[in-house]
Order: sequence, then structure tokens, then C-alpha cells
Amino acid sequence: MAVTSMANSSIRDFQKYNRMSTTFGAGPFAVSYLVIAGGGSGGVNGGGGGGAGGYRTNAGTSGGGGSAEAGLSLTPGVYAVTVGAGGASVSSGSGTQGNSSVFDLFTSVGGGGGAGYNVTAGDGGSGGGGSDASGGAGTANQGFAGGDGGGGAGGGGGGAGAVGAALSGTTGGNGGAGVSSSITGSAVSRAGGGGARGAAGGGTASDGGGAGGFTGTAGTVNTGGGGGGSANGQASGAGGSGVVILSIPAQAIVTFSGGVTQTSATVGINKVYTVTETDPGSTVTIG
Repeated sequence: MAVTSMANSSIRDFQKYNRMSTTFGAGPFAVSYLVIAGGGSGGVNGGGGGGAGGYRTNAGTSGGGGSAEAGLSLTPGVYAVTVGAGGASVSSGSGTQGNSSVFDLFTSVGGGGGAGYNVTAGDGGSGGGGSDASGGAGTANQGFAGGDGGGGAGGGGGGAGAVGAALSGTTGGNGGAGVSSSITGSAVSRAGGGGARGAAGGGTASDGGGAGGFTGTAGTVNTGGGGGGSANGQASGAGGSGVVILSIPAQAIVTFSGGVTQTSATVGINKVYTVTETDPGSTVTIG
């Protein structure tokens, strides 16, 4: 009995040491993040494609051709987390801008709405595609501009990885490409711009963006993809909602406030949390 008691005591002491040590302890913790905002919806009547949501990360290449952001070390505490919704579908005029996503002090801007005929394209994380004029502007280190439209065809929405394509004759421009990240343990491309509408056909899209057409295709949820542009009087594609992904050392205790929808998986020595939906004022506690 004495030997067993000593062994149990040693185990408890070892576990306590692990929690207190700088290697296994309670922080500060090195945190990797990917914050993608909601994509913009497409425009109507030769409508431009919606721009992708802004794309910020310290775990790879950021959007707009930006490099990875600086490393992040967080002490135990409570941090804001918001997943932005995509811009709503419209049946006239320009598309709707997506909503911003937030983690702590890092905000990604919602994608710009695609232009309707003779209406200006929206600026955003990535810019919306133009209809009878230039595409909207993207945000530095988050996304690219939308493509130019004209002559009854729209330009593709900007993506996190590339400018939206201009119209080709009377065919709508293709959405700009997104950016690939392996923060979850496997490579996934997100935040592509939406394709535009043209009389001769709609532009294509990839990496979560929706294609342009008679009716626009919605961007894929939790990718920040832009929605597709549509024909006169038809519904444009809604923007895809954003996502916040956090990679945190597995020994950290992580809890989320009510109203947060998230999943987690162990990747190497870290636990990766993918947050897909939040309520206003949602938080994550790291301790």
C-alpha cells in the first residue's frame, strides 16, 4: 500500500508540474488563426459577381497577396469571436456587402457586393465585380479587386487570391481565386469571388464562390465565397458566410460562450477549433 500511495503522489506531482511549466502550462499560448469574413452577394442585370470576404491569417499567406501576419501569443483570458454572415441575395440593383468576422483584435472585412447595371460595385475585403463600370476595390492584405464589366456583362468578384476577371465579350467574368490553408491539417481553398452574369453566359467560380447565370449561385457557407451575378429581375447568389479557425496547444482549456457553433479536432500537438456561427457578443475563453 505504501508503494502505491507513493506512485500516485508522484503522478499527481508530475501532472501539476506540467500545468505550471512554461512548456505545458497555462500560457501564454502560441495561437494560429484564420479569419474569413462573409462574402458579398452578386448584382443583377448583367450583374457583377460578389467579392470574397477578407482573409487574414498568421498560418500561411493572407489575402490580397499579403504575407502571413505576425505570430500571436495570448495570455489566459476572454477574447471576442464573430463569424460574419454573407451578403443577402437581391433581385434588383447591386449586391449586398458581407459582414465582418473578428477574432480578438483581428477583423476581416466583408466582401463587396457585385454591381447591378449602371450601379457602382461595392468595395470590401475583396471587391465586387463591375457591371457597366470598374470593379470594387479590395482591402490591403485581405483580398483583391473585382473585375470590370460593360456592354451588358459583369466582371467577376475579387477573390482572396486573385483579381476577378473582366467580362469576355458578352460573357460574364470569372470570380477570382481564393487562398489555400492547411491550418486544419489538410489543404482547403476558401474565399473565391463570385462569377458574373452576361448575355452569352455566366462566369465560373471556385474556392467557395458561386457561379453567375440567369439566377446566381450562392457562395458556399463558411468559406467567405462571393455570390454569382444574375439576369434582370432574377435573384442573385447570396454570399457565403465566413469562418474563424483557431489552432491552440492541446493543453490549453478552451471554452466558448453560448450561441457559438464550433467543432474541434486534434492536429499534432494542437487542438484546432473551427467556429462556423456566432451570436452577437460571442467570446472564447483561453486558460
